[in-house]
Amino acid sequence: MRLDAVSDLLATQRGVVSRRQLLTAGVTQTGIDTLLRRRDLVLLHPGTYLTHTGRPTWEERSWAAVLHSGRSALHLGSALHRPGKDPPPPGPIHVAIDWSRRVAPVNGVQVHRVRGLDGLVQWHVSPPRVRLEVAAVEVAHRAPDDLAAISALATVVGARRTVATRLGVEIERRGRLRRRDLLTDLLADLDRGTHSVLEHGYLARVLRPHGMPEPTSQQVPVGGPRGREYRDAGHVDLAGTVVELDGSLHDGSEARDDDADRDLDDLARGSATPRLRYRQVFATPCRTAARLAEIFHARGWAGTPHPCDSPACDLRGGPS
Repeated sequence: MRLDAVSDLLATQRGVVSRRQLLTAGVTQTGIDTLLRRRDLVLLHPGTYLTHTGRPTWEERSWAAVLHSGRSALHLGSALHRPGKDPPPPGPIHVAIDWSRRVAPVNGVQVHRVRGLDGLVQWHVSPPRVRLEVAAVEVAHRAPDDLAAISALATVVGARRTVATRLGVEIERRGRLRRRDLLTDLLADLDRGTHSVLEHGYLARVLRPHGMPEPTSQQVPVGGPRGREYRDAGHVDLAGTVVELDGSLHDGSEARDDDADRDLDDLARGSATPRLRYRQVFATPCRTAARLAEIFHARGWAGTPHPCDSPACDLRGGPS
């Protein structure tokens, strides 16, 4: 007993095949049992098999998840993942099935029931997956905080996998959506090349909750080596201090965020112009306020910052 009858399927499906596909191709149940006994097939999920005994790759696991779930498609981060370009995402494979169906749970697969699934899926790709805009907006909806929600949309636009207007259509299509106003404003920023979301966050999350002086001017976007990169918040009463609010999108975003954190520490020790990005404003506003307070004091601010409502605020007990 050999697998020649499903060789084309195996090539397409990364060596993964379902019991139903084998039976349709003329392989009997007795033949399947023989292949399993010989270890030519290895059980991954009930009725889903792999043609080798090694550790399954992410692509093999994704095919197994879809085949196990029947008419289904990759969803959430699994739909956004680009094999060969992105590191395999941790955790289970996420698949979407129609709302009317149920699938028995198995280890390593998270099933989501979705209304109107047929119109949301790219059925022609291998394996089928929910359209990028649908998956990205759903990831933003489920995000644990504002920064993660912003990242879900900004990342796919920054990688040029879609455009802000197409994400906006998906936001409008949806009924229930967390952070709708924030995400709508973000997409408008991404489309126009402005950074009002970042500017508002700088005021509402960093400065005002900590009693910090507000900018005396908002300057026009400044050109840089990558084009229009940021808007400036000028504090002309503090020796002309300018805080650069950098909402540029580019590869290596995480590493650049780490660099921005290190730059902020250096600036607190007396350097020139601080540059803030989404993480400094939305994820670590208290830490950012503490560092800016040192910079502002060095440039003539006589005020005293105070901690915000967060019990873990960096300004409790003074800047660290």
